[in-house]
Amino acid sequence: MASDPDDPRIGDISEGAVLRAILARTAEASHTLLGPGDDAAVVAAPSASVVATTDTLVEGPDFRRAWSSGYDLGWKSAAVNLADIAAMGATPTALLVALAVPRDVRLSFVAAMADGFREACDALAPGCAVVGGDLTVSELMMIAVTALGDLGGHAAVTRSGASPGDVVALAGELGAAAAGLETLFGVFRDGSVPRPIDLRLLDETARLGVERQLRPRPPIMLGPVAADAGATALMDVSDGLGLDAGRIAGASDVTIDLDGTALDALAFGGDRVRALSGGEDHGLLATFPAETPVPTGFTRIGQVVARRSDGVLVDGEPVPAGGWDPYRDWDGVVSG
Repeated sequence: MASDPDDPRIGDISEGAVLRAILARTAEASHTLLGPGDDAAVVAAPSASVVATTDTLVEGPDFRRAWSSGYDLGWKSAAVNLADIAAMGATPTALLVALAVPRDVRLSFVAAMADGFREACDALAPGCAVVGGDLTVSELMMIAVTALGDLGGHAAVTRSGASPGDVVALAGELGAAAAGLETLFGVFRDGSVPRPIDLRLLDETARLGVERQLRPRPPIMLGPVAADAGATALMDVSDGLGLDAGRIAGASDVTIDLDGTALDALAFGGDRVRALSGGEDHGLLATFPAETPVPTGFTRIGQVVARRSDGVLVDGEPVPAGGWDPYRDWDGVVSG
């Protein structure tokens, strides 16, 4: 098929042309001393400490182009990395993005990804922006993002500081993204749905779930708030509350006992199982000393108790194994 001159395929134009289209949509990060265009960016570190994380999204196990627009992928790739910075109690300052793109992808798709990155940063972490990266071609689309953050003068909040007696609290949603994924797999099963999906085809609840799956809205700015309030442990809930709470429990050598009533109140659609095992909402799970008021934006969902044989309980009962593990759950099947 001949290339559209107004929207060429990546394989029909130069790397420079693609980069110019991306950079035209890139905002300036407030901590940037030297932005895109050189061999590397220079980013200020006001607190003299840099928080760094990286995450790779691979077509197939992490996203499907059948149901994701370029904008969706840019937004989601930014959001999941911003959440990891927030989970250390830091403020995001910059993103580095490496794209591996199939040759048949249109330039407009990549340009829309750049828009998604910019607008996710503007909405979730004002002042943060893409400051550089890399571009190559591949049979599968891959998006690798490195995020940088600043601690603002306080220590990083890790997973290992929770103690018996602490309050467990959550900022964000539980199960919405997992519900959206279930909808997407169900809707696309017969292969007859437009690519990407028209959200107007869905009812309000299904539409919200799909929106949260494709464009998560983690409470990024509450990471530093939790740190300032004295959080003893903090992490991003990306793989399911049950699994991620177990990671805090393991790192801190404690058990986390979740409150079933609180879970039911927060669970998307009232589905407690999905709330415990569904991931990708990227909420923030924190523990606070019992005498510390839980910051606005967080909801108390349990308590930390002395270590038992099970790391996570609900109302004193063990939580069944669940959550997302790419080595266990990915079957290698790429649909759409």
